[in-house]
Amino acid sequence: MTWLSVAFKNLARKKVRSLLTIGGVAIAVAVLVSLLGFDAGYQRALTGNIDKMGYQVLVTAKGCPYEAATLMLQGGGGLRYMDEAIYEKIVKDPRIEKITPQLVATAFDKERQGGQGGVVLYMGIDPSYLALKPWATFKTGGWFSGDEADEAIMGYEVAELEQRLPGDQIFIPNVDKVLKVVGIFNRTGTQDDGVIFLPLKTAQRIFGLPGKLTGIGIKLKDLGTLGDFEEDLYNEPGIQVISMAQVKGTIFNLIASARTMTNAVALIAVVIAVIGVINTILMSVFERTKEIGVMKAIGASRLDIFRIIWMETTLICLIGGIAGDMMAIAGTHAVEFILRRVLPYAPSGQLVFITLRLLGISFIGAVIMGLIAGIYPAFRASSMRPVEAIRLGD
Repeated sequence: MTWLSVAFKNLARKKVRSLLTIGGVAIAVAVLVSLLGFDAGYQRALTGNIDKMGYQVLVTAKGCPYEAATLMLQGGGGLRYMDEAIYEKIVKDPRIEKITPQLVATAFDKERQGGQGGVVLYMGIDPSYLALKPWATFKTGGWFSGDEADEAIMGYEVAELEQRLPGDQIFIPNVDKVLKVVGIFNRTGTQDDGVIFLPLKTAQRIFGLPGKLTGIGIKLKDLGTLGDFEEDLYNEPGIQVISMAQVKGTIFNLIASARTMTNAVALIAVVIAVIGVINTILMSVFERTKEIGVMKAIGASRLDIFRIIWMETTLICLIGGIAGDMMAIAGTHAVEFILRRVLPYAPSGQLVFITLRLLGISFIGAVIMGLIAGIYPAFRASSMRPVEAIRLGD
């Protein structure tokens, strides 16, 4: 009979207690994997969203840089406006490869979300927008018929939500304007999927913002000139320059404290699981005191007893690690759904990214946790003297 089979039989004696302990380990591992997967997935999704913006620099009206970051990723925040003359001046810079102006505006639609109301995001653009975002292709329809046409191109998700096709009409609340849908973009997996696009001049006219912009997206010919380019624009009054790296760093700084809290929660869950494992094995040792005494009396060495108890602890954590990894994989969609609910401004894309490497690390960690947790109970059992153990067992 091997040590492994002996350990299995010992755990099977108290099935409910063993299963509860394994469940505690599994939950701790699942929490750890989900939190680490969220950390990796959020950064991956955010980086993907920023890369898909198509430009390296955004020029906005001077204000709070956090609002500017929100404007870049979600079109929200405190919208500020700058004169279109700024664009006319910057566009002449020979270091620029591509540049596009944009005007973001919002309108509250009380008919959205089943009558609860919601904010609709509109963006005024010109043909240079497609040059910076070559992946923005049309699912149906095409570009505007003119620079001042009362027409709209809808992002994939907003078109699905409102069930619109080219040729249909949409109504802009608060400004009492009707636009004709001329095209629908393919899904991009970015915030643009929820935007309704208008010709730039049309947007300026409809929203009463003639000659105004909210942002200018810029891609440089040589990224090495970014520092000098930003330095030159700092002298322009009324504007601020935000680079992609700056935006990414700003948002990562904002979530750093939250990440610390989530890691603390995972650590607490692991510590509780370890305590539960130690408690279960110690109870098992106390209940089998006489049995351990008899085993030592008929020739079992201290190392033999240590191996059996240590193997039981390791088995609990090994099985719990496998179950925890399976729970994390099975619950990925549920966790993602909850995160979308509590983080309305989360980037698009997969928020919980669980890799084989992460699963492997968590499994190895669970085994190591079992090896560590089993040391004291195994030492306690192996240290019993045969005669005293048999007497205490009676």
